[in-house]
Amino acid sequence: MKLDSSFILHTCPGCKCQGNSSFINMTLSSLTTRIASSRLWRSIFRHGWPDNPLDRSLTMTSNIFFHLHPVKVSRKSLSWSYSFGLGIVSAILFGVLVWTGVLLMFYYVPSVERAYPTMKEIQLSVPLGQFTRNMHRWSAHAMVLAVILHMARVFYTGAYKPPREFNWIVGVALLLLTLGASFTGYLLPWDQLAYWAITVGTNIAGYAPVAGPVTRDLLLGGTEVGQNALIRFYTLHNAVLPLLITLLVSLHLWRVRKDGGLAANDVSEGE
Repeated sequence: MKLDSSFILHTCPGCKCQGNSSFINMTLSSLTTRIASSRLWRSIFRHGWPDNPLDRSLTMTSNIFFHLHPVKVSRKSLSWSYSFGLGIVSAILFGVLVWTGVLLMFYYVPSVERAYPTMKEIQLSVPLGQFTRNMHRWSAHAMVLAVILHMARVFYTGAYKPPREFNWIVGVALLLLTLGASFTGYLLPWDQLAYWAITVGTNIAGYAPVAGPVTRDLLLGGTEVGQNALIRFYTLHNAVLPLLITLLVSLHLWRVRKDGGLAANDVSEGE
């Protein structure tokens, strides 16, 4: 097949295209090298591509789907008094909240006219309704407490230090999402306590610099707590925040396994 000469790329000794292309390639290569050698990148991606038998075996033994626990576990990390199981307790409480929340959604109506009556109906007329609502409420309080204590334990034992700084950031995000889920669920009973608590809370958030007024308008959907605010809080509480928490909890547990278990694994057995 003969090519048309008009489609042949023209180059000349004095053309600047090749010089610009070489400069761009060198810049991208330098930027890629700097990113790959940064501490954050090495915290997320610990190993390169497994191109030899040793790296392939390490990939298999470090995979959470093939080995639930790390291959080597410190005896100290197995002690209940080291972590008190606060992370697992938080995950279990989140599961209880999802289960009881789904049950409550069958009867709750997110309307300013029917929110409070349906809440009272759940308590007084639905079988085990009072028990389900109380379990949901106290599990929410217990989860906030467990997550705060878990973060305090991680900070106290120094488990946030390299190479676990990325998982610490994920944990901080989970703490904020937990507080957000608790805050958004506070409005749903639509009683006087919930109404004025959300009014005060959103007014305080509105005084934050730059993003404060925008955040308040997005949460309330207007200038005051009403139907728009109830729908938005209901959506955040039942869909958006639980989904984000589920994704980050999965990532958090995977990173704990990827990092070799608890931070006690970094401590020698003789200490």
